[in-house]
Amino acid sequence: MLEQYDLHNLLVIDIETVPQYSSFSQVPENFQKLWDLKTQNQRKEETAEEFYERAGIWAEFGKIICISVGIFVNGKQTSLRVKSFASHSEKEVLEKFAALLASQPPSLILCAHNGKEFDFPYICRRMLVNGLKIPSQLELSGKKPWEINHLDTMELWKFGDYKNYTSLNLLTAIFNIPTPKEDIDGSMVGHVYWVENQLERIYSYCQKDVIATAQLLRRYRGEELISDECIIIVE
Repeated sequence: MLEQYDLHNLLVIDIETVPQYSSFSQVPENFQKLWDLKTQNQRKEETAEEFYERAGIWAEFGKIICISVGIFVNGKQTSLRVKSFASHSEKEVLEKFAALLASQPPSLILCAHNGKEFDFPYICRRMLVNGLKIPSQLELSGKKPWEINHLDTMELWKFGDYKNYTSLNLLTAIFNIPTPKEDIDGSMVGHVYWVENQLERIYSYCQKDVIATAQLLRRYRGEELISDECIIIVE
């Protein structure tokens, strides 16, 4: 599986997002009303204020605080170089990520877990909000489906079954991919950011998801996992 792809022309990415404001009371009144309308079918018995901790999921009400990337590197053994762009300034994160893509060929393949439903469109929407040009590798407009170089490890696992959602954590367990125990998970990112002010913990968590996705790609291809000593974190 995936033998037709050159992993060295592939960039694995993961993003972390949080609500744009630390609390619902800080949200401008017009956006409070828009949030209420946007989420009324998802909230069940929760109020709009109680539900606001999940606002990072929606690009209209959240922001990106970290983008981590991983690229496969040739050598005696294949290695993985991982780097993060993290900042309280979303525009700074996006500008640095866009600059990275600008230095890469237009044919670069982007890969993420659930990337087609979340990471890729979220990045594009937030780039537009921040007045930035969408890099060619992310641009969909005017392209034929086979011209879009996006891979999604969750979509690949579906094998056409569109009812199936499988988390990255479950797939790493199925394929016996070791992942270090974390002190946070995705549902805690907003709290760690706004309450604990620990951005470093968040981008460390994001990097580990990039590594897990890269290892999952190797398993899909029937290849050995990249050894720990061949995983390089670029500060």
